[in-house]
Amino acid sequence: MTIGEYTQTCRGKPVVDFRMGDEASGSDVVYRLYQEYDSEEGQAELLAHLFSRVAPGTIEALVIGPWSEAHDKAPSGYLDGLIARRDELSALRALFVGDMTYEDCEVSWIIQGAYNPLLAAFPQLESLRIRGSSSLELQPFEHASLQELAIECGGLPSAIVGAIAESELPALRQLELWLGDDNYGYDGDLATYQRLLAAIRPERLEYLGLRNAGNSDELAAWLATQPWLGSLKVLDLSLGTIGDAGAQALFESPHLGTIERIDLSHHYISPEWQQKLQSLPCTVLLDRLEEEDEGERYVAVSE
Repeated sequence: MTIGEYTQTCRGKPVVDFRMGDEASGSDVVYRLYQEYDSEEGQAELLAHLFSRVAPGTIEALVIGPWSEAHDKAPSGYLDGLIARRDELSALRALFVGDMTYEDCEVSWIIQGAYNPLLAAFPQLESLRIRGSSSLELQPFEHASLQELAIECGGLPSAIVGAIAESELPALRQLELWLGDDNYGYDGDLATYQRLLAAIRPERLEYLGLRNAGNSDELAAWLATQPWLGSLKVLDLSLGTIGDAGAQALFESPHLGTIERIDLSHHYISPEWQQKLQSLPCTVLLDRLEEEDEGERYVAVSE
């Protein structure tokens, strides 16, 4: 599977592309800054053009889509431009950096940047979603308002996970991480995520996504033993490699509590265990059964 579609909505509003030369589309939309591969304008120029058409103080959410030569250039022009105008962007609550498809740039090729300066400049930010982990820099940070943190990638370095574990995020309610493949930057193991969850007080989370994982069975077996599991509304292990072992662990867990939904889309679970999971008193999302390739399982998104 590859990422073939752009985000359609953000915080309940439709997302519309904004290119160089475009005019404002109205107040009830979220803009996605959009550059072609060979766009002549720089990132800072496109951002400045947006602010010349849309009052910065009215922008509550912003999506940064494809940028020119994303396989070679970080979104520094956008991030620095936002920081420079931070006093005017007092309403900004949600930011998604890297909303691009495989046709724009494969997820593992997207060059990212350093996010601590941005987080420090926007203490009111509530949601940050990042796509791509190449050259992604994140050090431990404190942020009183951040409720949602998501990193989508084909391989998540354990250094990033460690930085999140050491951060102070008292408002965090949704944590979504795509673990990925060790050929594309993943270098963690079960202990990496055990340390993370021990550090961040998972009982306050509403949503936990450990997606696109090559060790989904192992993660599920451990999660199933955790007393705080049932305090989640949603457990998302989709895009990974979960099979019967993980399915059995979740089915037999005494800690599901009042969990509302378990997402296991993209799975290797036999029809027998799929049927058992569907009898649980919560919604279990299962799509078609993936087939092993000569005994090997693969995550949905890697390159």
